[in-house]
Amino acid sequence: MSMLTPPGMGGKYRITGSKYPRMRRNRGRRRLVLAVVASVVAVGLIGWGTLQLIDVFTGGDKATAASSRGDCAAKRSGPSDGPSGKPSAPKALPEPGQIKVNVFNATARGGLAKDVAAALKKRGFTVGKVDNAPKEYDKKVKGTGILLGAKSATDSALPVLGTQLADAESRTDARKGAEVDLILGAKFKDLAKKKDADKALAVLAKPKPTPSPSSGQKDC
Repeated sequence: MSMLTPPGMGGKYRITGSKYPRMRRNRGRRRLVLAVVASVVAVGLIGWGTLQLIDVFTGGDKATAASSRGDCAAKRSGPSDGPSGKPSAPKALPEPGQIKVNVFNATARGGLAKDVAAALKKRGFTVGKVDNAPKEYDKKVKGTGILLGAKSATDSALPVLGTQLADAESRTDARKGAEVDLILGAKFKDLAKKKDADKALAVLAKPKPTPSPSSGQKDC
């Protein structure tokens, strides 16, 4: 009996020779691990493919593109655009003949209001009262002049009249009429030159377009 044979065992269980038998690794466990890993990868691929198919059939890319186009349109339209997305037309300004101007002299120079009223009339304005300034303004207007009117004239009659005297100060009061006042101040010398006044009126009627996006902003 060999020394490698356990006591009590013989016959076909006898181990002969002088070396231990070689033990083989369990290949079943390795195959199980590989199978689990392959299953996980397969499930991941199936899930990703399913999402791609959903995007294709539901138009995911189209929705994203449409959303991008909508954002670009909103940027281009801006807050001043009308409901259709087109820029709102500028508010129509009154013609000089539609503006009634009262000319008041707040300086010590005699006949100043009369001369200015005649010049405004030649330029197409309708002239109303021509007189010395009321007490609250007489000898108290230090600048070139004051344009005075109702709140509704802030973006209509007053800026149109302001083209004739660029340095005049615009103010509003509680009046309800459409007529406006031109109160001549201590620094008044003369009305703006007619060509300059006409140019300013043209710019006022056609404001400059909104600047395009800066170079650092991504275009749509």
